[in-house]
Amino acid sequence: MAISKKYLKSKPVCKVRFEVPKSQIENGETIYLVGDFNDWDIASTPMKKLKSGNYTVTVDLETGRNYEFRYLAGESIWFNDSAADGEESTPYGDAQNSIISV
Repeated sequence: MAISKKYLKSKPVCKVRFEVPKSQIENGETIYLVGDFNDWDIASTPMKKLKSGNYTVTVDLETGRNYEFRYLAGESIWFNDSAADGEESTPYGDAQNSIISV
């Protein structure tokens, strides 16, 4: 997995590109990026499948804070990003959220 950050000089925004390798996905499932930046809406940020088979999406995030997120494959498979800046425990038992700091 890969995360890249591009800070804009003109405003306090960071363009963050999330990429999930095809080896992480089974059966060509749809992948969504879900986090507090989109109010944990499971359908609002679908990832685009590249010719390589990897999935990617770029989001604009306000700088100066941390965001929690996870990926959703299909309708029920949640997973974290090994390239995240950290992890945070959730109130849902043994689950962890990935953290991105911008």
